[in-house]
Amino acid sequence: MKPVRLTTILLCLLPGVGYLLVFFGMPLVRVVVNSFSGRGADAASFTLDPWITLLTTPVYLDGLRFSVWLAIAPTALSLLIALPLSALMQANETSRKFFGSLYRIPLVVPGIVAAFLVLVMLDRGGMASRILTPLGITLPRLVRDEWGLGAIIASSWKNIPFMTLIISGSMAAISKDVLSAARTLGASRLTILWRIQLPLAQPGITAAVLLTFISSLGSFVVPNLLGPSYPLPLSVHMYTEGFTKGNWPLVYAMGTLLSIVAVGVLLTYYAIIGSLSQSDAQKRAGA
Repeated sequence: MKPVRLTTILLCLLPGVGYLLVFFGMPLVRVVVNSFSGRGADAASFTLDPWITLLTTPVYLDGLRFSVWLAIAPTALSLLIALPLSALMQANETSRKFFGSLYRIPLVVPGIVAAFLVLVMLDRGGMASRILTPLGITLPRLVRDEWGLGAIIASSWKNIPFMTLIISGSMAAISKDVLSAARTLGASRLTILWRIQLPLAQPGITAAVLLTFISSLGSFVVPNLLGPSYPLPLSVHMYTEGFTKGNWPLVYAMGTLLSIVAVGVLLTYYAIIGSLSQSDAQKRAGA
């Protein structure tokens, strides 16, 4: 059998790798490079002014913190709901059909429609307020509040089906013999979920968490419609600075900073997961 040549391997990888380089790599490099450019035709070709403005302006720093909050909170809330929902879908055929039909409904609803649904339901004077007020129940402020609760609810409502789709697929790939053996040995459903399903479905859970986090970090429509007037996430500042003021170097700097934050959070997540897996492996070896 002849060995595979390096050129053959490169030619096989060229369509996928070339696509990523052209449509993702090159635009990303351009964004980073242009974040160090000046504003205007006569501006310097290399300057740190956009970064100095970004990192020294309180409005943008608050926007960065708010962007991270609006990414972490919906991801955590969606995960807390998607995990048990995915496990329930694997319990039996009836629950699989019921929850499988139920969780798919938000998938077909556009994000802006979901934001308007939350606005109509939970805003002051909305449907929920009109129903509960005669009963003496007053809802807290959930739309345009300082914590962005309305935006978190709308993002989570859209993210839960997406996460459930990925995680339930990973759980469905677990051998039924393994689960049956655990039940035969007396393991409860909670023990099976915690000790078998979650560890074996870890790749799917990781993919769901990372994709949801990145999507929420750059969300524009939902926080712009449901979030507070201050602080605004960097995604909204990118729109106003670019299309309203034409300050594109600052926009490129904001995009680069969001990308750096996303990479940092992802590396931290992988480090935590790796540490937990190593600790669990050591416990099992000790036992």
